[in-house]
Amino acid sequence: MSANPPAAVIVLAAGEGTRMKSKTPKVLHEICGRSLVGHVVSAARELGPEHLCVVVGHAREQVAAHLEEHYAGTRTAVQYEQNGTGHAVRMALEELGQVDGTVVVVCGDTPLLSGLTLGTLAATHAADGNAVTVLTAEVPDATGYGRIVRDPATGAVTAIVEHKDATEEQRAVREINSGVFAFDGRLLADALGKVRTDNSQGEEYLTDVLGILREAGHRVGASVAGDHREILGINNRVQLSEARALLNRRLLERAMADGVTVVDPASVQVDVTVTFERDAVVHPGTQLLGATHVAEDAEVGPNTRLKDTKVGRGARVDNTVADSAEIGEGASVGPYAYLRPGTRLGIKSKIGTYVETKNATIGEGTKVPHLSYVGDATIGEFTNIGAASVFVNYDGEKKHHTTIGSHCKTGSDNMFVAPVTVGDGAYTAAGSVITKDVPAGALAVARGQQRNIEGWVARKRPGSAAAQAAATAAEEPGGED
Repeated sequence: MSANPPAAVIVLAAGEGTRMKSKTPKVLHEICGRSLVGHVVSAARELGPEHLCVVVGHAREQVAAHLEEHYAGTRTAVQYEQNGTGHAVRMALEELGQVDGTVVVVCGDTPLLSGLTLGTLAATHAADGNAVTVLTAEVPDATGYGRIVRDPATGAVTAIVEHKDATEEQRAVREINSGVFAFDGRLLADALGKVRTDNSQGEEYLTDVLGILREAGHRVGASVAGDHREILGINNRVQLSEARALLNRRLLERAMADGVTVVDPASVQVDVTVTFERDAVVHPGTQLLGATHVAEDAEVGPNTRLKDTKVGRGARVDNTVADSAEIGEGASVGPYAYLRPGTRLGIKSKIGTYVETKNATIGEGTKVPHLSYVGDATIGEFTNIGAASVFVNYDGEKKHHTTIGSHCKTGSDNMFVAPVTVGDGAYTAAGSVITKDVPAGALAVARGQQRNIEGWVARKRPGSAAAQAAATAAEEPGGED
């Protein structure tokens, strides 16, 4: 929260965004796990404003529902017809009523804009006693942007000149208008009532307020963004991908500065809600999404996708997909494992190659090393599950639970038909279908007796390669009589 929080922040998110060519409203497109408007609202909340209002218009029910679900407490104002930015701000002020103090206006499609930059804008506005303060940026190429024209003597902003209207001298200026402003609330409301629509678009432009206030003798100032990339707006899919790459790199650099090793940042993707502890290691080709947390000394990747997953201290997760799972301290997962929601792995447990788990609690030191499905199950401590085991949890209508105790050894190619319990210290034989509870310390054998039918190949497959091989074997010393 800033030292002097603004009275209100208004987020303009009513536009249709036709250049996105999408059924999804532009401001609801996501980068790094958060919608475009969500990034802006999150940055605005860092200022601690008394009021936070988002102006919605196109697909307003969808945008408002998104805000209600993810950003409860955010107010919305409806711009039923998109009649310009000035009109949008006027709709917000009608919703909020009289606002005394600083009003910050920001676009809903600028996801890289930080709370720090907005806070600096508001602080500069208050310190300089401006009627309006423009957030500007120095850009390498200002083509197409409105130029900031300043008074050479005082440095005050005298005009914002659009590129098409600028002189050659003005086009040489690299300081541009970001479309983000801080206003005196009372002066803003008064000036909006004087904005005209006699322009090529027939709309109320917010930028006209600057001229109105300046002509009335009020000061217009500027705050220059430290990084011009923060003010980038999103209008199409190309710009969306560029912003995602910039934000992703920012997040990874922050993690690396805090002591995380990211082996190849170009191939790693993270969401803004992902957290790390010092000395975590992220290998190439890894995606960390949602509320994923990677603890100290843990290693994730390569080629791993974790969503809403907690990785414990010193755990190793390799070539794995996990969703809403908990991986215990020192646990080993993968390669080629799939942890579905509800998976909880104990300390130093192991989930091996081609193993899938769902709604399963695996105890400390327990191993499920190979080619198995563990669903709706509880397995105790220091148990070993044999290769190619299946926890048969679904009867066609309901899911049922399997419990396997501690220090058990289950054979390969077992099926545990739920509901069933295997007691502590019990063994099961390879190839068994376990349908009844197994007492503690017992050996369960649930398979048919082997029967060898001599001469079957010679009788049923005469002349085949198998029959010839069998005949040759019988003729060799020590072969069958």
